[in-house]
Amino acid sequence: MALSRDGLPAWLDPVVRAAETVRPTQLSRFLPPEDGSGRQSAVLILFGEDERGPQLLLMERASSLRSHAGQPSFPGGALDPEDGDPQGEGPLRAALREAEEETGLDPSGVQLFGVLPRLYIPVSGFVVTPVLGWWREPTPVGVVDPNETARVFTVPVADLTHPDNRATAIHPSGFHGPAFLVESALVWGFTAGVIDRLLHFAGWERPWDRDKQVPLDWRA
Repeated sequence: MALSRDGLPAWLDPVVRAAETVRPTQLSRFLPPEDGSGRQSAVLILFGEDERGPQLLLMERASSLRSHAGQPSFPGGALDPEDGDPQGEGPLRAALREAEEETGLDPSGVQLFGVLPRLYIPVSGFVVTPVLGWWREPTPVGVVDPNETARVFTVPVADLTHPDNRATAIHPSGFHGPAFLVESALVWGFTAGVIDRLLHFAGWERPWDRDKQVPLDWRA
């Protein structure tokens, strides 16, 4: 399973460049433990395009899940042994496999074109490889297992960059970070952090009011 940049739309060029040049510390202050601990996982950052322009595929996790319940996220999850080498193609296989299991996505219509540096989610102990994909041949997606996923949706990149849809999320624990209010969802935490940095390094970011706050409760 190889990465390919052949035939990508020109509007993805800034994302390709960002993936080639961005350093881990530019994406997050939470980096994988140096001792190699943490559960290896991968997420699929899937870019598509429709009449609304470039878009991203997201899903909302079921409210009954133990970790990150009810949160919008990229499709993804932990690597299985059959995915292969975590330092090699394992994350690519895991990202596609999990996306298929969670959203019904047909992996044959996806072209993987890049990988971002591994990041860490301290609250769940996951070491996450963000895998970048182009939805070359879109197929219908939706909830496969309601016990895992509440809904599946796409968000126009134009909505993610619009200043009115941006805010800073404030958690009672002291966490604060970027948030997006799109498609009747509040995207925050790890997913919002990655989207925020991608928009920034792709040169798509527009000035927005960082003093606009969205409070989160303890259950979030």
